[in-house]
Amino acid sequence: MAHENIGIVRRWFEEIWNQRKPEVIDELLVAESTCYSDEGPIVGPQEFKDKQYYPLIAAFPDMRVKVESVIGDGDQVAIRWSAVGTHTGDGLGFKETHSQVAFNGMSWIHVRNGKMMEGWQVSNITEAVRGLAAKAATLE
Repeated sequence: MAHENIGIVRRWFEEIWNQRKPEVIDELLVAESTCYSDEGPIVGPQEFKDKQYYPLIAAFPDMRVKVESVIGDGDQVAIRWSAVGTHTGDGLGFKETHSQVAFNGMSWIHVRNGKMMEGWQVSNITEAVRGLAAKAATLE
């Protein structure tokens, strides 16, 4: 079971973030799926797309995510990841800075019946976005 669940989580990072397949979000999440992110809970596939996926892809159209390490135990998968992207879009609500940014984080995901039911994420995304906002303000 752990091996299958690791595959589901790897698919999330590869297909959604690197291959830009938002339809996979609908395959791997259900209405009750909850992501506990740095900015609070995100519930269901549409809220995830609206609050996290589309804004980040719009802001960093060249973003690439790398799975650094992953372990699984039954229905629990922990993954350490990194990402790099260039801020060339306005998906974050402020003017692009053309700065390259590196993100890193860890996610702990509960998988049940092939769906990602709960996830806890800790990352430096919020800190990096604050830095970009400050830089954008100086460019105006």
